[in-house]
Amino acid sequence: MLALIVISFLVSAVAVLFFMRRARRHARRYSIDMPQRFHAGHVPRLGGAGVFLGTGAGWLAAWPLADVVNVPATFKSSVLMLLCLAPAVLGGIVEDVTQRVSVRYRLGLTIGSALLLCFVFGLKLDHVGIDVIDVWVLTLPFAGLIFAAIAIGGLPHAFNIIDGYNGLAGTVAVLVCLAISHVSLQLGDRQLAGMVLCLLGATGGFLLWNYPRGKIFAGDGGAYVWGMVIAVASVMLVQRHPLVSPWFPMLLLIYPVWETMFSIYRKVARGQSPGTADALHFHQLVFRRIVRQVVHDNEAKQLLSRNNRTSPYLWTLAALSVVPAVLFWNRTGILMIFTLLFIATYVTAYLMIVRFKVPRWLRDIAGHD
Repeated sequence: MLALIVISFLVSAVAVLFFMRRARRHARRYSIDMPQRFHAGHVPRLGGAGVFLGTGAGWLAAWPLADVVNVPATFKSSVLMLLCLAPAVLGGIVEDVTQRVSVRYRLGLTIGSALLLCFVFGLKLDHVGIDVIDVWVLTLPFAGLIFAAIAIGGLPHAFNIIDGYNGLAGTVAVLVCLAISHVSLQLGDRQLAGMVLCLLGATGGFLLWNYPRGKIFAGDGGAYVWGMVIAVASVMLVQRHPLVSPWFPMLLLIYPVWETMFSIYRKVARGQSPGTADALHFHQLVFRRIVRQVVHDNEAKQLLSRNNRTSPYLWTLAALSVVPAVLFWNRTGILMIFTLLFIATYVTAYLMIVRFKVPRWLRDIAGHD
């Protein structure tokens, strides 16, 4: 499997470098007054295209190298997976270049790709670990398919929301891929492990240029690759292996999922459309109210330094869910408890930051060089 990771990494790194050098003029279309913008200068947002190419290269290489890497794969399944993902990913890339694809159309594209994936690969979620809901799902036709399509079509937008600072969403994706591959290998599913490890390698190729220098961003295209591939892998893992609790992927991905749900609640409560961009996400509050100002000779270096200091806080937050998910991947009750604990921790921390009640020791860490 190491060979697949290396192939994905190299293809992604070279592709991202190419886009980084050739797409600077498109970066000027990203308005400087966007509320979610926390960087200086014009940075290309086509890193996701490199991640997609690197992941696809790894999947396609698994076919001729099947005997070498010991990963069962077929050329047909890899091509079909890429074709099903293409509408959503290409829609995100077009948005990264033009800034003219509305949230409604992008959501339609991700749901469309999700439905294609469900029909082509027979994906469905026919149990969620709660008896009352499970009985209801089993009695309704296509309920499991609809659940799977919503999960696969929705997670890309959750990753898009947390993709705010250098290395943030990419590192979260790496942690999740490691967790899924670990459980897959414990169950002997090398095909599924190889699938997410290719994404891990491609993400590493992107992070080479994204963190800490911030030379290129993943954009919507990158968030959609991470979200859709991870969601498909999660559904496949639960569907193929009844021993895996459906709450394993829920806890594993609770950070981007809850960030999205909380954001929707926050905006609706204020009378805003859930699709309206703002600067009140958790990572943005950490940037503004916890990470201290640093002294540099120009604004670009100052923003870059603060940007890079923000991501480790959110990596730690994500690890609070990833670690227990890996430890208790087949224990539904325990996974539910940790999910609730994460939500309570998130809400408590969010309110503390909003009310300027952050502990002094936490601010001191943020300001330490």
